[in-house]
Amino acid sequence: MKTICLGFFAIILFNQSLAQTTTVQDTIPTIALEEVKIAGLRVDESQPFAYTNIDKEELAPRNLGQDLPIMLNYLPGVVTTSDAGAGIGYTGIRVRGSDATRVNVTINGIPYNDSETQGVYWVDLPDFTSSVSSLQMQRGVGTSTNGSGAFGASINLLTDEVSENALAEIANSVGSFNSLKHTLMFSTGLLNDHFEISGRLSKITSDGYIDRATSDLDSYFLQAAYQDENTLIKAIIFGGHEITYQSWWGIDATTLNSNRTYNPAGEIYDDNGNLEGFYDRQVDEYLQDHYQFHWNQKLNAYTSLSLGLNYTYGRGAYEEYKDLWFEQNINFSSENNFSYLGLVPYTVGDTTIDTTENIIKKWLDNDYYVATFSLNSQKGSTALNFGGMFSSYIGDHYGELIFAENAAGGLPRDRFYENQGKKTEVSLYAKVNHQFDDRFSGYLDLQYRSISYTAKGTVKGPAPINIDQDYNFFNPKAGMVYTFNPNNKLYLSFARAHREPIRDDFEQGNPKPEELNDFELGWRFTGEKSTFLANLYYMDYTNQLVLTGAINDVGAPIRENVGKSSRLGIELEGNFILSSRWTWQPNLTLSSNRNLDYYFERDGQLTDLGNTQLSFSPAVVAGNIIAYQPSTDWRLALLTKHVGEQYMGNIDADSSKLDAYTTSDLNISYRIQPNSLFKEINLSLLVNNLFDVQYVSNGYFYTYDDDYSVPGVITTIEGAGYFPQAGTNFLLGVNFRF
Repeated sequence: MKTICLGFFAIILFNQSLAQTTTVQDTIPTIALEEVKIAGLRVDESQPFAYTNIDKEELAPRNLGQDLPIMLNYLPGVVTTSDAGAGIGYTGIRVRGSDATRVNVTINGIPYNDSETQGVYWVDLPDFTSSVSSLQMQRGVGTSTNGSGAFGASINLLTDEVSENALAEIANSVGSFNSLKHTLMFSTGLLNDHFEISGRLSKITSDGYIDRATSDLDSYFLQAAYQDENTLIKAIIFGGHEITYQSWWGIDATTLNSNRTYNPAGEIYDDNGNLEGFYDRQVDEYLQDHYQFHWNQKLNAYTSLSLGLNYTYGRGAYEEYKDLWFEQNINFSSENNFSYLGLVPYTVGDTTIDTTENIIKKWLDNDYYVATFSLNSQKGSTALNFGGMFSSYIGDHYGELIFAENAAGGLPRDRFYENQGKKTEVSLYAKVNHQFDDRFSGYLDLQYRSISYTAKGTVKGPAPINIDQDYNFFNPKAGMVYTFNPNNKLYLSFARAHREPIRDDFEQGNPKPEELNDFELGWRFTGEKSTFLANLYYMDYTNQLVLTGAINDVGAPIRENVGKSSRLGIELEGNFILSSRWTWQPNLTLSSNRNLDYYFERDGQLTDLGNTQLSFSPAVVAGNIIAYQPSTDWRLALLTKHVGEQYMGNIDADSSKLDAYTTSDLNISYRIQPNSLFKEINLSLLVNNLFDVQYVSNGYFYTYDDDYSVPGVITTIEGAGYFPQAGTNFLLGVNFRF
């Protein structure tokens, strides 16, 4: 690799020495100051990666309250799901079969993935879509970015740009399941040609499709900016407050067929196992505030510098009623035992009391600090990017006993476990993109990541936790682009990525870090009225932490290392202007996703299953948008999504299979430009699942060994749960712009 790197740089230097005799001319880049802070993280067609760009105008017609993952549902290789069934509340996204913990997300270049879980919780930033100026999704490893490695994709978000003109907007929407969204946005426009203040307040509520899966969401965004010809400085504060009733348990196959909206969370039983009702505070509540400072500076005509600072403060808890009969007879857990709750058993007469009905609250209180920098230079045929990040995370975890029927001296809000996780990361990258001649360009990207993670104290159980791990990763990437003509480009790239295990992985055992080698070959066509991309990828994993199919006590997926595994696929993506009124945006992903040497213990015997399908990795994912625009004010779009069948586990068990589904949404928007108080009025209608398909987009699969029913015989039992999605439902919105 060192030889390759030195040779590549030598070719660049040699080519530069001949610059006076070649036809390549110096060009002054026209990069906007708004884009300086993400210039090193985004790519364009001169670089060898598969990506999709989306701007604010494309998001607006469907931005009626659903989370951002639902907005991205029609991108290539994307599968989305919603715990509450209708896209408001907890939502999830998978890209190329990789779940959200493996999709890198940055906001203005600042990592958004949680440091310990590496998950992305969009419910903590409700209506954030309203503050997004543009985003880019890179599939696969992509270019080096800040934060955790991208194993499925990276999503780079840029928040609202500085508005030259003053504006105010009021947006409201109403829909099925008593869904409501209220948004107020404003901008002062440029004051004295240099200063701007803008902001947003949002409120979203919904009852959810699933019983009691309510959402009560608040969010805000405030930005102060200064800009001149060469400088852009922004101070941004944004955050959210979510209260959602738990809906992360799913339902079994029998209930799915008889009562698909049933929600078992919060069940209360009498001593004979008769259901009496549901606990009304079985909720998850979390607050998250982000403070960002960005300084983007053009140093000269060819060079720009970006500095970013971030502080994120998150705190919240989920509350649960632990019914004694249910936990002892159905769930078979220990969370009603005095030993679990840190209580001392006591005796009444001849009876020892060591269990109790209880209500517990499990807390997370965390601080996250980030500093980033990026130096970008483009002169002549060479573009250089240097950047890096330092981050520090401190997270306090603890559980409180807030009620116990039999407490034996236990005090309310006794802490029955307490631990702290700390994580620091330093990363640096250097990138060069060089145009050798009119047809051929080369790309080289070298990244180094250093991570230190500790977690100490006690976890629920109680049980000790003592993690102390350091990781050092070198992630090289290289590729080339060959331009046949102005319309056709062929690219080839190789990218290596590593990922550290997450906290839950350590709690399940002794995990190993993952390694991925990603090979991509693509053809990109860009015409006057159409674009098309065909991308072939092969992703070779070592020690991939795959989803087992099982979930933990908060509905998060459980993972395990597997030996060798791979993903081989082709992505087709197009955007065609068929006429002045019709446009067509199809995409198709065909893939084979395999464990290559999978072992599983069945009926007490370790069995080599060999080649099996990777969990949650459908072989076919397709999206299609066909839009009709009879005038500049009207737009009608039919959006269709197909997801092929998939297994929720890795053993190819029929009981773990999710059926294929195809759904369609209808989106109608109409713009009015009155000569009155309002500059513009926009009406939007979104009919989700137009044809009322009864489908399931997510679920879980588990196995356990039964050694009780037949003494001396171990029998492996399989089980599954499902998260059904809503049938036909709608959202209707109106936006007034002053």
